[in-house]
Amino acid sequence: MESHPTDTAAAASAEELTAMLDRERLPRHVAAIMDGNGRWAQERSLPRMVGHQVGTESVRDAVEVCNDLGIEALTLYTFSSENWARPQAEVEGLMHLIAQKMRLELPELHERNVRVRALGRLHEVPPEVREIMEHARDLTAHNSGLRFNLAVNYGGRAEIVDAARALGAAVAAGRMQPEDISEQVFAGHLYAPDLPDPDLLIRTGGEVRVSNYLLWQIAYTEIVAVPTLWPDFRRREMLQALVEYQRRKRRFGRVGEDL
Repeated sequence: MESHPTDTAAAASAEELTAMLDRERLPRHVAAIMDGNGRWAQERSLPRMVGHQVGTESVRDAVEVCNDLGIEALTLYTFSSENWARPQAEVEGLMHLIAQKMRLELPELHERNVRVRALGRLHEVPPEVREIMEHARDLTAHNSGLRFNLAVNYGGRAEIVDAARALGAAVAAGRMQPEDISEQVFAGHLYAPDLPDPDLLIRTGGEVRVSNYLLWQIAYTEIVAVPTLWPDFRRREMLQALVEYQRRKRRFGRVGEDL
């Protein structure tokens, strides 16, 4: 799954990379696992929270690139259901950072016609996070630009369990029969059933695994794994990932001659 940009793309500027892109073949939905904030800070003998703070600038760049290119959706793995196991001070710092940055960035996101939503078990997060995310959702609900999704207290298995529970309750109440459940019906009970499945999943930080992220949705997603730590993954690196995506031939289970 790890890929290496072509020599041309690796040496190109952001402007040159933008020119390389075929605007007719951009992904509709980009997802990202933002890995490496803590390591970035530790390499510089800084507290881990500094890495998370600097990483918010990469979030801003990712949103700007996707919005400027007309990409339909961007979903970022912001806080996983497993991240609660981190030290309490870091968890509290991350929750505060999510709420603080959303309060600061929301006016500009709204002005740029971005639609904001959180995916995950929000009833389990602190009130300051839940309230600002609900406010962002309501404020931007009618915007028609980039759909910017933050996966907060999110786990792919938990999402599948929640969908199964909802379907089980519907069957128990007599609203549907078990044989009525298809892949399409199941997908309709996920956290964001209106989103297209990701075309591209980017993982930074050098790891090559999906880490319980969008497990149902990434069945046929192209994965680009890069060694760059998330705080260093800026506009140019996002464009490189998009160029790499356009080098792929997507088969969806078919052979090349069928495409």
